[in-house]
Amino acid sequence: MVPRVMSTQHPDNVFIPFFARDPEMGGEDEITEAFYAFSVLGADEQMWDFEGKEVDEFVVKKLFERYGHFFRKRKLGEDLRLTPRVPNPSVERAEAKLLLETLEAIPRSADYAKLFYGEEIAPIFEVILPMTTSSAEINRVYHLYKRYIVWKQYKRVYDIKLYEWIGRFYPEEINVIPLFETREAILSAAEIVEEYLSDKNLEYQRVFLARSDPAMNYGLISAVIYDKIALYQLQELEERTSVEIYPIIGVGGAPFRGHFTPGNFRSVLREYPSAQTYTVQSSFKYDNPPGEVIKAIEAIKGSGRKEAEPVPEEVFGILEPYTQRYSSELQALAPLIREVARYVPSRRKRKLHIGLFGYSREVNGAALPRAIKFTASLYSLGIPPELLGLSVLSEKELDELSNYYRGLYTDLEFAFRYFNPKAAEKFPFLKRIAEMAGEYERDERHVEITTRILKGEVDPTLIVEAAEIRGFLG
Repeated sequence: MVPRVMSTQHPDNVFIPFFARDPEMGGEDEITEAFYAFSVLGADEQMWDFEGKEVDEFVVKKLFERYGHFFRKRKLGEDLRLTPRVPNPSVERAEAKLLLETLEAIPRSADYAKLFYGEEIAPIFEVILPMTTSSAEINRVYHLYKRYIVWKQYKRVYDIKLYEWIGRFYPEEINVIPLFETREAILSAAEIVEEYLSDKNLEYQRVFLARSDPAMNYGLISAVIYDKIALYQLQELEERTSVEIYPIIGVGGAPFRGHFTPGNFRSVLREYPSAQTYTVQSSFKYDNPPGEVIKAIEAIKGSGRKEAEPVPEEVFGILEPYTQRYSSELQALAPLIREVARYVPSRRKRKLHIGLFGYSREVNGAALPRAIKFTASLYSLGIPPELLGLSVLSEKELDELSNYYRGLYTDLEFAFRYFNPKAAEKFPFLKRIAEMAGEYERDERHVEITTRILKGEVDPTLIVEAAEIRGFLG
């Protein structure tokens, strides 16, 4: 019963959902959203994001209180999953202690479930650890819960043991899902997970591979190839250890972030055939007709996993100059990206947050916004990020890469539709991209809007209007 569809809170949507009280969704809206994702859309898992966001730690209690009729039929913790993404203290010092609060809430949620269902069911029994780079980081969270959150129930408080006073703690241990985001971590994912599993007797292990941040850091093509290499290595790990590995792939709506939409989900299933779980982000849920969203989720859940495909080492020879070119072009665009990002509307309430690169991410020395605003800013300038670094590749190299990145040409065709040739006048390194764009159909209305933004007319209304045309914010 490992979920196939994970609804997330990634704020990449243009349109505001009907139940939201404000354009920036907050904690109460997200309680409603979780119920909507489960009951209407058909998702079988909801990520609950404690990393850098204002969220409600009493989510389980509120779901039972408000929607008890639904959750009596579909049990949270058995039929459906609620999975928190927690801060990583190794890199998120400002929110390190929030990890403790999040883990403390797990036994409390189990108490609510016991009262609600009349039996011991843990509605939360897994957490996602972002920016994982070592097995030690995963082990720390695993043992922090087991040895400190749970074991303290046996400590004596004055004249009584803690569990005798406030009740037993359940579940006794949790699963920790590592989220790998950097190139080094993604390409070492199997090795890190194997180290983590070495002293445990687990039936299965879920592993989360990012798509947005690797694309932002190394370019679209590199991000796809790195994830596909990791998926194949995780498949080999499963065969080697006999522990079932269930990968999660973090895909968004823009091709740069995964191209996972109700109209393109089958291509993504073919791209990452061995992934078990796919993320349905806000744009998927709210920028498409509900009927199409429901049908797509139903089809995803009805699809079966297939085997991962190997990627030869020679591909790295093509990726190295591509990544270097991507990085240099990004450096040149960084000041303008930062300027436009200030006008991209926010869709979720966030707290002050310092992460791997901070909420103002630093990519190869350039301070940049996070992936969604980054993507929205470049599209708003008529420079889809999918096209950066592309000019260094020959047709032969692109053909070679398309053998392993099967949706490459489809994704590039989408991006070229929104490329503004006037951007090449401002940035000469885009001249070859402008030449290549001549072979593709172009959305003239999008070009009109992005021309105004390129000339300095940066306005949230224009940014949203362009986003409506292409079908996602960022």
